[in-house]
Amino acid sequence: MNRALLLLCAATMGSGCTTTSTSQATAKAVDNCAPTAQFTFVCGANKPEDLAHLPDTPWIIASGFATGAGIKLVDSRTRRAQPWFTATPSQIAPDPRYPDCTTPPNPNLFTARGVSLRMTGVGRGRLLVVNHGGREAIEVFAIDARGGGVPTLQWQGCLAMPDGHVANAVASYSDGTVIATVLTRPGTSITDFVLGRVTGGVYVRAPADHAFRLLPGTELPGNNGLETARDDSGFYVIAFGLREVVAYARQDTRQPLWRAQAPEFMPDNIHWDGDRLLLAGMVRDEPACGGLRKIVNGVADGMTCHRGYAVAQLDPATRRFSLVAYGPPDPAFNGVSAAIILDDDLWLGSYQADRIAIRSLR
Repeated sequence: MNRALLLLCAATMGSGCTTTSTSQATAKAVDNCAPTAQFTFVCGANKPEDLAHLPDTPWIIASGFATGAGIKLVDSRTRRAQPWFTATPSQIAPDPRYPDCTTPPNPNLFTARGVSLRMTGVGRGRLLVVNHGGREAIEVFAIDARGGGVPTLQWQGCLAMPDGHVANAVASYSDGTVIATVLTRPGTSITDFVLGRVTGGVYVRAPADHAFRLLPGTELPGNNGLETARDDSGFYVIAFGLREVVAYARQDTRQPLWRAQAPEFMPDNIHWDGDRLLLAGMVRDEPACGGLRKIVNGVADGMTCHRGYAVAQLDPATRRFSLVAYGPPDPAFNGVSAAIILDDDLWLGSYQADRIAIRSLR
């Protein structure tokens, strides 16, 4: 166990302090999506930056943070991914509540980043997807998972981001209000938030609004993952540059309610898992990569060196983290950015890899 993982283990009171050691991995294992010492994989999911599970079904939704990668539907039983939105006529049903786009995303350009699924009824839900392909917008889909077959989706419209603003994550309240993070606002950079400078913000758009607006007081170093409170009273946002989860009240965002710093890893996305928030990210101080993320000639490195990963739960009532799983660098999987737990398996998304990773929690 390397130094970074020992620190992570100690910081979480020793819970879950076991890890899978890596053996020598062949180039063949990396190239053909074969299992490694730690993981099995779902292949063909290009840069699955964020993940969501359709409740009470075996289906998982994966974003694709690459041009044309779009969104994939994954069968957890067969562990196969298929393109989900292909813009066929049956998948297009414009809704006047989302008026900013007259045409659906082009499947050849659709670049999906953060996703947020809110169930609106039995087997029905609303899927929000951050899109960078051809436009900067939040795409809105109606999901139908009734009947036990393959779920269907229909594009309903989009909510455009302000000019020059690139969304990262998205979430919603039960009344249809949408919030989104911007990692770096115009005039700021990744280097800035790595240095701890304010770069981003949380933006809100209520159903009656015609545009997103910045929520005052939410400007943080690298606003990243985002989730709303179960009771709609507020939201939780990750300040990536500080490794913090920052909680805000919905009605007054001028000051945070509280902050909690993740132990020894850099959380990216954040979503509910039962009554706790689930976070995933790369190890902060990775010996295999020379330690901390570096600034070279004024530019933050892209973290393409393979880092270890960690997944933890945060109890918002106590503000304490508990470790779910972690491991050393893997030769076939880097850039851990999201996690879901399905039965006894941990599913990991990545903003860099060409696959989804799975490991057993048993």
